[in-house]
Amino acid sequence: MAYTPVTAYVKTGDGGSVAYQIDGEGSVDLVVVAAAAMPLDLAWEEPGLARVRTRLCTFSRNVWVEQRGWGSSDRDADPARGADEDLTDEQLTAVANAVGSERFALLAFSILGPWAIRYAARHPERVSALILIESFACYIRDDECPWGFPIELINQIPEWTERTWGTGSLLDAIAPSRGGDERLRDWFARGERLGASPSYAGKRLRARYLQDARDRLSAVRVPTLVIHRRDDAWIRVQAGRYLAEHIDGAKYVELPGTDHEFFVGDSDVIIDEIEEFLTGNRTSAAEVVVSTILFTDIVDSTQHAAKLGHRTWSNLKSEHDARVRKALTRYQGREIKTMGDGFLATFDSAGRAMRCGTEVIADAQGIGLSVRAGVHTGEVEFRDNDVAGLAVTIGKRVCDLAAPGQILVTDTVRGATVGSNVELGEAGEHDLKGVPGTWRLFTVKL
Repeated sequence: MAYTPVTAYVKTGDGGSVAYQIDGEGSVDLVVVAAAAMPLDLAWEEPGLARVRTRLCTFSRNVWVEQRGWGSSDRDADPARGADEDLTDEQLTAVANAVGSERFALLAFSILGPWAIRYAARHPERVSALILIESFACYIRDDECPWGFPIELINQIPEWTERTWGTGSLLDAIAPSRGGDERLRDWFARGERLGASPSYAGKRLRARYLQDARDRLSAVRVPTLVIHRRDDAWIRVQAGRYLAEHIDGAKYVELPGTDHEFFVGDSDVIIDEIEEFLTGNRTSAAEVVVSTILFTDIVDSTQHAAKLGHRTWSNLKSEHDARVRKALTRYQGREIKTMGDGFLATFDSAGRAMRCGTEVIADAQGIGLSVRAGVHTGEVEFRDNDVAGLAVTIGKRVCDLAAPGQILVTDTVRGATVGSNVELGEAGEHDLKGVPGTWRLFTVKL
């Protein structure tokens, strides 16, 4: 996890506190109300969501608001009044005033769409643009909304939530492409548990799905962008089409995909649409930057697993993973993914990447494991919660060449850290499989 903005609070008229984070220095103020029951500070632990937020920062000053009753905000809100217009409007206005934003674009996702629709209709003097992602005006099934949930199902939400809250089981429905990702499921489950209690969450979710903002659509008089994935498995695409058809002048963008969570799947195309809508410009869909790659790998992991047995090895591996993530946080690294028994992470600083690798190896030795690491600096393409490019391949090949307990780095890393207090030793010239030329490598002296 890399840099995390500071969470701040603002008081509403009744003395309650609303949490928010502000980041970015773009020309547009963008207030974001996201539907995840995820405390703001935890949200940055998910690389996909962190990437979305980082990209938004490139063209906007974005403010993420934690609605009352959830996450870091006060938990004193009546769940049955979770969609009360006066209460929810006051929260947005209070945050906007606190950050000095007289006029802002408003972005809402999923079940918070009706809240944003009502606010935009009631406060056109504050809202410069409205963006609705995977959302709806109403999701109660009737003749006008045949794609919605039957009222009987909505009324069962509290009971269902009581049984499943805190397990991450909803991930299969809202992010089917990542259904087998246990790390994401664990993060999602932890966010649920820290975001709200099962009883409160169930009542609040029911209130949100009982919202009906259809009578406000004709009153929206600000530029509006509606984005929906064609095969969204949770909120049907017809709900997005309905929004665009009933908001005067709305721009509708329908994208391929089955995931409901907007930071899962190809999130870059969504951010591209938002950027063009707000600024008139669109940067490259793929972000190519110079970055430092760190690969780590546990040596002889298969032998360890066979010797220790599944349960003991699983516990030891979990301890190692937790230590790696702690080191990434300390040195401002961004976890991209786990690969087998190792990690792939990126850094803005080659020096921090090497120091992080050093700490990972030392921490592993402390629990009886041996880890190798490789570091390379080069152009990296960030897209779809992953990284690609020759620099990534080079980093992996360098890691594979490292001996147990060793960090190998390329000459580009050495050049980027000249004058630092990291001591390097010669490790010779090597051919890297699939990479042109001969590469001069160095070992970090631990």
